[in-house]
Amino acid sequence: MDVWTFLEVAAWALSALFAVLIIADWIRIDSTYDEDVLTSSREGEIEALTEEHR
Repeated sequence: MDVWTFLEVAAWALSALFAVLIIADWIRIDSTYDEDVLTSSREGEIEALTEEHR
């Protein structure tokens, strides 16, 4: 196995590892927090307040 093949396999392995970590984090966050908390934002509240006063 030459260096480039080894680097290719290592890159694919890291990519798979990152995918697993992202999916695990997604499941953990989704089960920990309510949908209302995840979709709320301070910027949205500020924008809503400024539109009410116009």
